Amino acid sequence: MRSRPPVTFERLDSLEWQLCQRIALLSQRRFIYGLFRFCSRIGDWPAWVALTLMQPVIYGREGWHLALLWGLCAAVGALLYRLVKTRLCRERPYITFSSIPCTMPPLDRYSFPSGHTLHAVMFCTLVAASSPWLLVVVLPLSILIAASRVILGLHYVSDVAAGAILGFSIAQAGVWISMRGQWLLLTV
Repeated sequence: MRSRPPVTFERLDSLEWQLCQRIALLSQRRFIYGLFRFCSRIGDWPAWVALTLMQPVIYGREGWHLALLWGLCAAVGALLYRLVKTRLCRERPYITFSSIPCTMPPLDRYSFPSGHTLHAVMFCTLVAASSPWLLVVVLPLSILIAASRVILGLHYVSDVAAGAILGFSIAQAGVWISMRGQWLLLTV
């Protein structure tokens, strides 16, 4: 692991800290704190495991294929997230700036990219591709999970944006590979 983050992060930190501070101060309101803490907790894994396990119930045999695809995408997301996070070593905003409150203990030390956001956007994208009718629940939940990361003082806005881009990319790659695999099976 590197002991110092890249200079790019030092510049980004100085550009973003005031915005992050303003957003994190929203957590001082009891309702907002409770809502976003709840969203953050279910974004750890419970919502995504439940959503994945629902697929076989909803779609039968095809649902098992979706559950496998979603599980593989989640594993790739977790590996990629961990690899990037432990190589770039960007400190969390509340560590760098004491004026940003940390209202919830983080799962690990570094902030870039946001793993919660990566998985929220990834599952939202997968749902859009296979079960768009579920978006009425999954899309607002994904937005709340992504927002919770900054409101709780755990991430910079750019951490959330990077997590969203990675999550979307992983889901798109998974959908593409899955569709290509089905095409190959149909031609054999």
